[in-house]
Amino acid sequence: MAETPSNMLELGTRAPDFTLPNTNPNFPSGNTSLTDFEQSRGVVIAFICNHCPYVIHIKEAISDYAREYAGKGISVIAISANDVVSHPQDGPDKMASDAVRHGYIFPYLYDETQAVAKVYDAACTPDIYLFDSDLKLVYRGQFDSSRPGNQIPVTGEDLRNASEALLAGAAISLDQIPSVGCNIKWRNSGS
Repeated sequence: MAETPSNMLELGTRAPDFTLPNTNPNFPSGNTSLTDFEQSRGVVIAFICNHCPYVIHIKEAISDYAREYAGKGISVIAISANDVVSHPQDGPDKMASDAVRHGYIFPYLYDETQAVAKVYDAACTPDIYLFDSDLKLVYRGQFDSSRPGNQIPVTGEDLRNASEALLAGAAISLDQIPSVGCNIKWRNSGS
């Protein structure tokens, strides 16, 4: 597996708005916009996909995180931007099945044009961002130190620590480690 690190968007960046189709039948259907979550105390935006081993490794833990933090006011939005011509397993129908299989309680959005991934400077799956209630970026980086095959338990420690600090009104550590995963499968890129 070739590892691609996240680009580490500048902290304080305001979350670019978007409206994308939701594929998750567990969440209200139709288009979902970032503005639908403006009452949240925080918003996690995670660029994921169905097939990437790095994402598969943490899917259950992301689902657990979303259930736990929904009650604390933090919303999760997952977005898949992979080219479905080269990777049909990441298409909307398969996304819907994956969302049901893993019990996602959050929208799983399809970024067909890849415009949202580009404006977020997303590079890999998973690529994780935490925004505060003003939609300013306060954390970007790894879910935790676990990777497929490294024998470190999946805990979500890095995202959880940032989330707890955000909820407590405390400073979030600036020592943020880039996420690592499969590169986003850009259209016509040959990757």
